[in-house]
Amino acid sequence: MSAGGRWTEFDQAMMRRALELAERGRYSTQPNPRVGCVITQGERVVGEGWYRKSGEAHAEALALDSAGAAARGATAYVTLEPHCYQSRTPPCTDALIRAGVRRVACGVVDPNPQVRGAGLQQLEAAGVQAEAGLLSDDVRELNLGFEKRMTTGRPRVRVKVAASLDGRVALANGASRWITGEAARADVQRLRAESSAVLTGIETVLADDPQLNVRDPAIDLLGRQPLRVVLDSRLRMPHAARMLKAEGDVLVFVAQERLGSAAKLEAAGVKVLASPLAEDGRIALPQMLDELGRRQCNDVLVEAGPTLAGQFLQLGLADELIVYLAPVILGPEARPMAVITGLNRLEDAARYTLKDMRRVGDDVKLVFRPAG
Repeated sequence: MSAGGRWTEFDQAMMRRALELAERGRYSTQPNPRVGCVITQGERVVGEGWYRKSGEAHAEALALDSAGAAARGATAYVTLEPHCYQSRTPPCTDALIRAGVRRVACGVVDPNPQVRGAGLQQLEAAGVQAEAGLLSDDVRELNLGFEKRMTTGRPRVRVKVAASLDGRVALANGASRWITGEAARADVQRLRAESSAVLTGIETVLADDPQLNVRDPAIDLLGRQPLRVVLDSRLRMPHAARMLKAEGDVLVFVAQERLGSAAKLEAAGVKVLASPLAEDGRIALPQMLDELGRRQCNDVLVEAGPTLAGQFLQLGLADELIVYLAPVILGPEARPMAVITGLNRLEDAARYTLKDMRRVGDDVKLVFRPAG
């Protein structure tokens, strides 16, 4: 920082570069955060690194390796506070101190309770100037799911809907392929790729027989596929479902009394878990999300029908609503994007803030977050 306490233009430019590097791990770092690091001498970049995959070297270690002896007396710009404990990889704080780095500028403090400021404290205790807050809003966006899991125990939930201009997702007879165009469907592949899990309900499985995995060869998951999650209280999951033949793991939540009938599904490699039920007999969503958090899911993408999508929205469990709006009108008999019940006053309806809007082929992608 400058003497006046403001980040310099060069500081900001280097953090933007660190963010660009971190973005390269958008599809592959789960369950860990995406991290990028840039090392400079004066205003000259001497090293760069980004975190690729769980168990591999961290961004700071890779940047230090590329900088070599030039790291001594240098500044390290890192999107996330350096981790400070022995895990599958050694502490990044130790590596930075050994390399003789003079200053570390971070985007945000690591929300992981095992770090959460301790990394900065270790650096300061060793004589390294360490501070956080550089482009913090931009940096936080990169790891919102990781942050939520670390602070609440639950993953971030994103509800995805493909709808007509009048907010309909299927004709009255259930036909919905395809409301949106090819470009929007390709964009959904990227949403899946950056998610820990893709979740749906048994009614969608029975009606559409989806695979819910990532099939775009241009997306490099480094061998990872998102977990497919099905909420199926009565255990109606077809043994011939395409999902069970597609690449990736499948997890099915059922009522406790149905667990004894799951042997055939489990023999096919499906993990079946008993879950508490809500009053309506469906899987209780809060407890289900707690379990996904315990399974280290950072981001869950919900691709479900109007009833389940409406449950997530009405219970306030959706952190983001993503709507692909197609230039078509389906009429009042078509199925709505979300079933919301019990509203008698407009002021009781959930309000959302538009976070992003962009054209995707002939469709429009709208990203909303709960107001406030």
